[in-house]
Amino acid sequence: MPVRIGYRARQFWHALRARPSAADLEQARQFLAPAQARLFSRMQLSEQAHALAAFKRLRLRLQGAEQPDLLTAALLHDVGKVRLPLQAWERVLIVLTKALAPGLARRWGAGAPETSPGWRRAFLAAEQHPAWGAEMARGAGVSPLAEALIRRHQEKPSPQSDAAEDVLLRRLQAVDDES
Repeated sequence: MPVRIGYRARQFWHALRARPSAADLEQARQFLAPAQARLFSRMQLSEQAHALAAFKRLRLRLQGAEQPDLLTAALLHDVGKVRLPLQAWERVLIVLTKALAPGLARRWGAGAPETSPGWRRAFLAAEQHPAWGAEMARGAGVSPLAEALIRRHQEKPSPQSDAAEDVLLRRLQAVDDES
């Protein structure tokens, strides 16, 4: 799916000033297990606000139907970004590169952070944060399904797939894209 630059620009400006409310943070703390809540609290404030927006959208769409694995994944899907926190200009660089040269962005995002040049850190975070986040979330005790959703949140499942995990993944991606 091509990156929509106007959409991403609005998302970027919103993220610059987004901060979670105390009530939203309390809601996340009550929902997550203590180790998961500690992991969530390590995220940048803008990432917390984004995750909480996804969480709240999902809760509304689920209309009381409990999907704890999906809701946990909504709160923690970007937690891998704590490994290489990004500055605002790096986020802009990622969006522009993905829009203009997506193959190059993927190639620059491959490899180990320890052996990659510093200028590639933004691309490493963009490409690898799902795997990093899944590993971190597993360490914080999430279910195997929540871990899989976090790991796969940037993958595009086959539109024909009606596998339960793929259905949940599409739901997560829908609220992620809106937040």
